[in-house]
Amino acid sequence: MKVILLQDVKGSGKKGALTTVSDGYARNFLLPKGLAKEANAQAMNEYKNAESSKQFKIDTDKKAANDAKARIHGKTVKICAKAGQAGKLFGSVTAKEISAELKAQYGITVDKRKITLNGDIKAFGVYQAEVKLYTGITATVEVFVTELK
Repeated sequence: MKVILLQDVKGSGKKGALTTVSDGYARNFLLPKGLAKEANAQAMNEYKNAESSKQFKIDTDKKAANDAKARIHGKTVKICAKAGQAGKLFGSVTAKEISAELKAQYGITVDKRKITLNGDIKAFGVYQAEVKLYTGITATVEVFVTELK
């Protein structure tokens, strides 16, 4: 019997999956406990609509990530920071600050956890940062750290 799972079921599949199980398992366990619904014509139509909706969202997210990559890949993000007498920064430049500057300079919102730095930025200069925009889509930006006047 084909069923659409309403919750994760160990050994059968994840929520929203269309799966084939034995008739007894479906009638005696899955359906009475509300873990699945029978895959009739109406349920199959809803399932197909949900799948196409998921695919549309994935496609739009990928397109947005590619557009963002085109706007920031290879660009320079300028960050001004306070420094002591020897030219050493007070603290360091973090991914949070880079994320804020990407939003301010290019209008692209990126979570700070998606920004990867090669090492700590504790001095003035130019550094490379990798920005993960989507699965398999990354952009490389230069971080130019200057002294706050």
